[in-house]
Amino acid sequence: MTSRLVGLEFDANDPVRLTRFWAGVLGREVAADGVTLLAGAKTEFAIRFLPTGEAKTEPNQMHFDLTSESLEGQQQKVAKALELGGRHIDIGQTPDDGHVVLADPEGNEFCVIEPGNNFLADTAVIGALSSDGSQAVGYFWSEALGWPLVWDQDEETAIQSPEGGSKISWGGPPVRPKTGKNRLRLDLTPGVGGDQQAEVDRLVSLGAKLSETGPGEDGSIELTDPDGNEFSVLR
Repeated sequence: MTSRLVGLEFDANDPVRLTRFWAGVLGREVAADGVTLLAGAKTEFAIRFLPTGEAKTEPNQMHFDLTSESLEGQQQKVAKALELGGRHIDIGQTPDDGHVVLADPEGNEFCVIEPGNNFLADTAVIGALSSDGSQAVGYFWSEALGWPLVWDQDEETAIQSPEGGSKISWGGPPVRPKTGKNRLRLDLTPGVGGDQQAEVDRLVSLGAKLSETGPGEDGSIELTDPDGNEFSVLR
């Protein structure tokens, strides 16, 4: 039994505004609740924007790498993001880099990757959830989701569903010290059989830890992975 990745929780000071921004950038439909982007394909996951009063003060542990099919398409995606309230940011990239680094209206980093990037070939609009994390956490998530490692070199790891879609990658050391709750968090559901507690027990046996917050109002159970990143197993 393995978990299924079904969603991403995304904290926002203004959830409606951020939902509209990312709907425009990703070309996704918005659910009736006004704060959830629906998965448009089998290999995609929903994105739900949740209210928070915490201001963003540090780089996120995870960011989107968006794919482009052509240079024109890359330019159009950048222009669309800027039109919707995004902005260019400098994280040390050079003029020779083919990707464009941007931030959404609340400062959440993301990259628009140049066409022809081999690592993101045959992925999705969100080519990768690019993450700060250890080799051990990459191994954990490979076991948790049943996704094979598609990269494992120099303590950098990446996994991808056998069905395709977005990769999840971790850059290896040095791993940025965690200073607070991650603004982006994965939502899982139990696999075959649907036994939430059994799946939580399995994830704990792989190295996860139960959160001290207790079950959520919706019955979800929050855990942390071996690097301390929060995620939830839904009922």
